[in-house]
Amino acid sequence: MQSIQANNYLVHFNQNAYEALNNHLRENKYSNIFIIVDDQTNEYCLPKFISHLETDLAIEIIEFESGEANKNIETCIEIWNILTELGADRKTLVINVGGGVVTDLGGFVASTFKRGVDFINVPTTLLSMVDASVGGKTGVDLGNLKNQIGVINVPQMVLIDTEYLETLPQTEMRSGLAEMLKHGLIYDAPYWRQFSDLKSIVFDELDQLIYRSVEIKNEIVIQDPTEKNIRKALNFGHTLGHAIEGYFLENEEKTTLLHGEAIAVGMILESFISLQKNLISAEEYREIKTIIKGIYDDVVFEDNDIDPILELLIHDKKNEYGMIQFALIEGIGKIKINQSVENKLILEAFQDYKS
Repeated sequence: MQSIQANNYLVHFNQNAYEALNNHLRENKYSNIFIIVDDQTNEYCLPKFISHLETDLAIEIIEFESGEANKNIETCIEIWNILTELGADRKTLVINVGGGVVTDLGGFVASTFKRGVDFINVPTTLLSMVDASVGGKTGVDLGNLKNQIGVINVPQMVLIDTEYLETLPQTEMRSGLAEMLKHGLIYDAPYWRQFSDLKSIVFDELDQLIYRSVEIKNEIVIQDPTEKNIRKALNFGHTLGHAIEGYFLENEEKTTLLHGEAIAVGMILESFISLQKNLISAEEYREIKTIIKGIYDDVVFEDNDIDPILELLIHDKKNEYGMIQFALIEGIGKIKINQSVENKLILEAFQDYKS
């Protein structure tokens, strides 16, 4: 697969990825390498990754506990302290091997340690391959507020090896699929419709679907690296999806949702809002709702869940001048950004989802 040119770095695929990495190590005079992993990728992915490294540099492994609950500033402080104690300096290279929590947090740690050291992302989940691989967003959560603290800073390169997906449970694969569905809905209708019959997709085709998903996100980000305009399209399903994810994460009575599970709900809700604003047809809405509900289990919302979720919207980082901003679809494959939505319409969307 040909590498994809992103903003000031390349996304490399499969075997080409390791060749690019080792060439980079030979061409740059790094003092040492720190690999950040969580407990899952340390066990299932790190041995494979290490086997491809060709370097005489000292390598240190930093592991933290997996899960969105650990994507916070406290984990960053622990890692900054370890980097300091083990002699990391301005010529240190940080390599983040893991899912979106690892690449988001590890990228933020590297971007802020000693005012910034080089880092490389090696996404090992479907979600991180099609989402965290492009765009340079790094950061952590602030309590139940998703990605409130962070910076936009690009890696030296991103390495995507789809063999890592063989270690993933189906729930994690479905979680990543949500971002791919989103890319089709906002940008490429034929791509969206490739997912209408998941049973017909084989693993070899998945490589091409991942590649196209990365292409779509990259084409959007290149136009608007700092999310002033068209990049807001990537927030479709995320305004409500992030609030739902944060609420279920902090509420002890709820089962924590994977990111993609929450975004899948968010896409249905925001598609309903698009319908009510006459941006999509009833037929398009039925198609979206049917396909997404055919992939993901329904999430149960009690009446007393909705108000706390709406309160979380107030703190959404995409808001401007105190107004909640939505990216809505304008027909499948097109987007309309900067859309204000009344609470009444959001409540109607939840009622429709539950019906």
